[in-house]
Formats: sequence, structure tokens, C-alpha cells
Amino acid sequence: MITLISGGGSMDTRTPDTHPVLGFVAATREALKDVADANPVFMTTGQKAQALVELTALESQVAELRLRVTAADDVAEETGTRDVAAWVAHRTRQDTAASRADARLATALDREHPHLAAGLREGSVSLAQARVIAQALAELPADLGAELRARAEEALVGYAAHHAPGDLRRLGRRILACVDPDAADEHEARLLEDAERTARERTKLSLRRRGDGTTRISGLLPDAAAHRLATYLESFTNPRKDTGGTATAGVGSYSRRLGQAFVQLLETIDPRRLPLHGGDATTMFVVAHLDQLTKDLGVAEIVGGGTISAGEARRLACNAHLVPAVLGGASEVLDLGRRRRLYTAAQRRALLLRDRTCRAEGCDIPGTWAEAHHWVAWAAGGATDLANGTLLCHLHHHRAHDAAWSAERLPNGDVRYARRR
Repeated sequence: MITLISGGGSMDTRTPDTHPVLGFVAATREALKDVADANPVFMTTGQKAQALVELTALESQVAELRLRVTAADDVAEETGTRDVAAWVAHRTRQDTAASRADARLATALDREHPHLAAGLREGSVSLAQARVIAQALAELPADLGAELRARAEEALVGYAAHHAPGDLRRLGRRILACVDPDAADEHEARLLEDAERTARERTKLSLRRRGDGTTRISGLLPDAAAHRLATYLESFTNPRKDTGGTATAGVGSYSRRLGQAFVQLLETIDPRRLPLHGGDATTMFVVAHLDQLTKDLGVAEIVGGGTISAGEARRLACNAHLVPAVLGGASEVLDLGRRRRLYTAAQRRALLLRDRTCRAEGCDIPGTWAEAHHWVAWAAGGATDLANGTLLCHLHHHRAHDAAWSAERLPNGDVRYARRR
């Protein structure tokens, strides 16, 4: 007998249902009893590998069947529930948000994506891959024709045979270039503008004093701004610098080093380059009596910001005299030839833009941590210009000047090293 429990809790006993779906469910659950006590330890490695692959495919097939039943949304109507997602979440004790996501995917598979549904049904596409593909297809331009949309779907389903969900997500963002190259750039630009607009709208920063001398900073930043901040902070956390200078390398976890770098960044900002605040250059006022400043355990007050120790006040007062270097403008000369031995800051920026990382073959040390190297030594007549320059990390820069190693500059600009015999 089949028993249906409605939303109100009443029970409706009906005649046995011989539908193939219910027959499959009953047969599968019965078959699982046969392996309930089977111990995989006694399987060969090859058998385990085969089982893992085939069980994953089976999960996809069962998931497609479940979504197909979900798309036939009349369960909610019979029970008075808001929708099938709410009914499934309640009856199967699932998360409501996850059930709604499944319901949306079920509708998309049923009405819009036959190739994707077939991939799930055959077990060649996993449920995680199907979610990514469906999302990528939903982001295609609304005015894209049915034929091009079908080609995009077929291409992504084909990619699923060789790519994990993360790779599919990246491929999905560029799938329009495969089916309609002319519209791809315009569409991508529109998506980027929308994403950047959303990022600006969601940008926020909060500071909450914890009462123990620390303040918790929480924020959400656009990716470009966050990358700029990370670049600034990594200039302080460069592991090649020792802890005797301004760098923070070797002082604990990476997150701790970033926190300390953030403090140093704030302390090195030149207030004269900031907007006026209160009619004057942006300034933090620290008030302390002379006798407090001369004490080992004195205190001082930050106007509008609590108290600090006299030692910290003395340190801040010392740092206030630092004058940051002023960078040149867009008209700076990048190629100075023989007139200068060391690369300028502007040339360094140009090298970083070109090389991105250490150019030693296979090395991925960021260019911000690398050093500008003369391929033809300056002492040997080499010019201080971009053509003669390359970025090398500390290790590979030393190796370039080590007689025990030979270095060859490859056509793509990489440097290949070999130990001399």
C-alpha cells in the first residue's frame, strides 16, 4: 500500500502504485540491503576504483530522476503547501534554500536544457556540474537565439567529461565566444560592468571596538580594490626582507603578518596626500602630558579614539617624521640607457607589468618580490633599459651572478639555468 501524508498531517491510503519510478525505488532499496554488510576492505584496488566511478554516475542518474519528479509540481497543490520545494524540505528534513535551488534546476532541465538533462540521466554529468552549467546558460544574453543557446548547452555538456565544476564555471563565462564570437566581448563587458556596479553597491567597512585594546575590522571590497590592498600589504610582508626593517616576514601566521602590515601601511600614509578633514590636513592628534611621555608606563590619549601607552605615542611621533617618496608622473622616462645604473621606480613598474613574476623558468615568485636584473651587466656596457632588464627573485638573481651556473635567455623571455660542469 502507498501512504501519502498531507501538509495537515492526515493520512490517505491508496491502492498500490505500479509506476516504473516507484518500482525502481523499491527495487533499488531492496538491492541495497544485499550490500548493507559488504565490507569494501576486501575489494581489490581496481574494484574500489570502478565502484567509486560507477556509484558517482549512479548518484547523478538518481538525482536526475528526482529532479524530473520534482518538475512535475502537483504535490504542493494536493497538500496546500506553498510549493514543491517547501514540501520536500519539510517532508525530507532538507534545507529549504537547497530544496528551492533543486526546484529551479528541475524546472530548467524540464523546460530549457534537454541536453543537460540527458547528461545527468546517462551519468556523464554530475549534479554539481549540472548546477554550474545551468547557471552559465542562465547568464547568456536574453536575446541569444535558440540555436546558439542549444550549441552552448551541447558544448558545456561535452566539456563536463573532462572538467570539474570549477573549470566548467570558468569555461561557462567564455562559452559565448565559442558560439557567437561577435557578441562575446560586448556581453562580457556588460557582465563585468554589472558585477563592478554590484560590488560598489555592496562595498562596506565596519570597525567595532572589542574593549581589550583591539578593534575588529570587517569589510566587503570590490576585487580590484582588494587586490590593490593585498599588493600594498605584501610589500611589507615580502619574505626576503628580514624583520629588522619595515617588513613583517617571519612573525607568525600569514594572517597575522597581513594584520601587522596593515598597521604599518596606515602609519606610512602621508596625511598631506589625503583630503582635508575638519578644515586641515588629515591628522590624528595624540594628547599627553610631558611627564606622562617621559614615564616608562605613561599614557596618552588619541582624540576621539581612546588611550594608548606613552611608548606607543613616542613611536608614532617618531614615525610622523617619515617622508614618503613622491612617485613620478606619466611622463617619466623609462629607458635611461647608460645614464643611470639602477632601475628607477617607473622602470620597475614597467618590468612588473611585462614580466609579472620571476622570469626564471618554472618560478612563480610574484614580481613584486623580485629584483631588476641587467641581462648584460652594467659594468660590461649593458644599458639600464627595459630591453636589457628582467625580473628575478632573490634566489635566481644570486644564481645569475654565480659562476657555478650558466643562464640562457629563451625566446619567450624566460631564463633557463644549468649547473656548469
